[in-house]
Amino acid sequence: IAVFSCTYDFIKEAATPINPGAPVSFSQQILPIFNNNNNCTSCHKPGGQKPDYTIANAYNSILNNNVVNLAVPASSPFYKVPNPTTNTHTWKKYTANQAQLVLIWIQQGAQNN
Repeated sequence: IAVFSCTYDFIKEAATPINPGAPVSFSQQILPIFNNNNNCTSCHKPGGQKPDYTIANAYNSILNNNVVNLAVPASSPFYKVPNPTTNTHTWKKYTANQAQLVLIWIQQGAQNN
């Protein structure tokens, strides 16, 4: 009788570098992260879990729920909680590229552009 053993290496997706000098658009690049395929809006919606990430309410809800820290962007719950390297979110997480994009957007002043 022969016994074989398999080992698997799980590789986390590496982020493709994003130019931190290129402007990040909230409406074109950040908002779709939450709304495409109901990624976040299945829970983060009116009457649901705060903040509300639906298209009509996302920006104001992000600001009003203090999830962005402009002084220390990497400590922002908006970046940190669904980050792929943490265990703080129980549902969906950013991809490595989405996390990088969100961080750069916050570093650029979290503009409603």
